[in-house]
Amino acid sequence: MNRPRKYFIAYTIWLFSAIKGRINFLQLKRFGKFCEQYFRIGFQRTFEFLDFNSVLLKGHLSNTLAVAMDPSYISKAGKCTAGVGYFWSGCASKAKWGLEICGFAVVDVAANDAYHLKAFQSPNAEKLKETDATLLSHYGGLVQENASKWKEFSNYLLADAFFSKKPFVDQVVKSDMHLICRLRDDADLKYLYDGPQKQGKGRPKQYDGKVNVKNPNMHYFTIEEQTTEYQTYSAVVYSKALKRKIRLALVIFFDKNGRPSAHKLYFSTDTSMAACLVFKYYRSRFQIEFLYRDAKQYTGLCHGQGRSSEKIDFHVNAALTTVNVAKIQHVNMENTCEEKFSMANAKTLNYNALLLERFIEAFGINPNAAKNQKKIKELLKYGQMAA
Repeated sequence: MNRPRKYFIAYTIWLFSAIKGRINFLQLKRFGKFCEQYFRIGFQRTFEFLDFNSVLLKGHLSNTLAVAMDPSYISKAGKCTAGVGYFWSGCASKAKWGLEICGFAVVDVAANDAYHLKAFQSPNAEKLKETDATLLSHYGGLVQENASKWKEFSNYLLADAFFSKKPFVDQVVKSDMHLICRLRDDADLKYLYDGPQKQGKGRPKQYDGKVNVKNPNMHYFTIEEQTTEYQTYSAVVYSKALKRKIRLALVIFFDKNGRPSAHKLYFSTDTSMAACLVFKYYRSRFQIEFLYRDAKQYTGLCHGQGRSSEKIDFHVNAALTTVNVAKIQHVNMENTCEEKFSMANAKTLNYNALLLERFIEAFGINPNAAKNQKKIKELLKYGQMAA
């Protein structure tokens, strides 16, 4: 990138992290130094957010990582926006008119935190019909096309129960990655027979009955983890729906009285993986939901005014990348190591900095003067909430 482009990226992310209220071209012009057209033109040009985030996160992650994916609905009115259509909204529990993105994030399982990597806009029904594809195959295609990038962080992909379908699992395995996911509570599973085979003609016995999750056969299952809240059983079984062997983590949850209240089935295509790790990895998947929450509430994920696919892609990834930058900023700041990250506090801090910068320029104040340093630090934290 040339110098003007570098400045545009840094300045735009700075404004995304500082502006309170809606974040769109008009607001960027109001709070920034440039006209609205400057931002419209800049959003039209492509930027490799995946490479940017990969470099940004180096040195800030542990060795226990996984890549999480999750689609997210974005409200959008009108019919002239590229890719607009009916998509599933989890909050409304129905299909709504708007846009959808499929986001990928790296999850630090040890720290129980997630960082954005890249988001892709999902095609609408008309586009899928033209290419004779389905939304599920589109998701799988994104995994295959970018597998080399994901594997720089981890070979494990985390996805919710919607993705526990054979076509998607096959695409993940073809990408030389392992899927960690959740099965239906009534999934059809079979024990793998490990006893002696009868002599003579005929096919060797492969299975030893159906798995009854309410009464697991302890000849095949082992207890890996037990707490007051849950108990984890482990076994390698055959999934009839997925047509493959999987590592099953059967987790029995207990109520306050210590009685079984519910059960959930988690699995990994890596049969050598421990069941307790399968459960731990899958629970950390939910951290990607907090990325979407912070981006929607504080960095204008749903506020974009762009109609072209290029502007939508830039706005969505800029909003999510801003959350990354705020987290890294929190880690690098002094006296914040023990404080929990709060996007609301990061927003307040950056808004105060933006406002102070305007005052300093307007009144010709020297911010480096010793007598001003203490006051500036106090004003930067003005309005922050206690963590």
